[in-house]
Amino acid sequence: MKAVVIEKPGQAAVQSVADPTPKPGEVLLKIRRVGLCGTDLNSFRGKNPMVSYPRVIGHEICATVVEASSGHPHLTTGTNVTVSPYIPCGRCPACLRGRANACQINQTLGVMCDGALAEYFAIDAAKLYTASLGLEELCLVEPLSVGFHAVARGRVAADDAVAIWGCGGVGLGAIAASGFRGAKTIAIDMDDAKLALARKAGATDTINAATEPVHDKLLEITNGRGPDVAIEAIGLPATFRAAVEEVAFTGRVVYIGYAKEQVAYETRLFVQKELDILGSRNAQSADFREVIAMLEAGRFPVDSAISHTISLNETPETLQAWSTNPVAYSKIIVRVS
Repeated sequence: MKAVVIEKPGQAAVQSVADPTPKPGEVLLKIRRVGLCGTDLNSFRGKNPMVSYPRVIGHEICATVVEASSGHPHLTTGTNVTVSPYIPCGRCPACLRGRANACQINQTLGVMCDGALAEYFAIDAAKLYTASLGLEELCLVEPLSVGFHAVARGRVAADDAVAIWGCGGVGLGAIAASGFRGAKTIAIDMDDAKLALARKAGATDTINAATEPVHDKLLEITNGRGPDVAIEAIGLPATFRAAVEEVAFTGRVVYIGYAKEQVAYETRLFVQKELDILGSRNAQSADFREVIAMLEAGRFPVDSAISHTISLNETPETLQAWSTNPVAYSKIIVRVS
């Protein structure tokens, strides 16, 4: 079968690889759509420290069941599914606490082990989710679930005001999740097009950090209180600090982004405001189910969120073009079949 392989940094190709052979408990899938995200771009560029080469990429997956597992009668042949791409160890402290999304030695498809940007794939049936959704919608479940998990970590409720720094793929998921829960949702970015998409996804208010005073606008929107929850989805020292500085007293700060360098804080605010400061990694089953419920309710602008749809054979040249001009792309969907 054909698969997209990153052979080494800057070099990807469509190659012939062995067909998968399902193990006991696994389901054979025909891959229909695969989404590409910043993780895939960083892997192509050689900037993802967790990836090794050569590597078949692909962790945002929509597929159709070809051969079902006898222990999962709901997964009949022809059923469309999406996939949780995280493979935990089951033994580390996070796994033993029931938080396998933060597994100490997690293996993510397409990063630490081969992914699903291929014609067929086999995976444990427990990793599959069915839904009454179209193929593109199923492909968006996993990337949106990461933002949904951050909102769950922040315990966002309908009476909260939530400020979200960053309207990229992960930030957009947090915006959609906050809006779906009925919260006042404030999207902050420097790109008007991303802010317009954030409005469609559920933001009640937007702030362009390049042209508007973020601090003043946040106070104006929240009646002088500051946001109850601050979610950082960019990964810059300035926005890491801003989340702590802008959040209300006794508020919650959730970090999804990885800062690219060390962050210097005025730690007095941690104590003075008595903040809950939380990390957020990957997603749990409840997050997948909440995303599916939102998509089934028609509450997300699927067509507007996808910037490019390409074929499997076009993927290597698209990765190169994306690497050269990243601002020209947002969500890329690969039509495999």
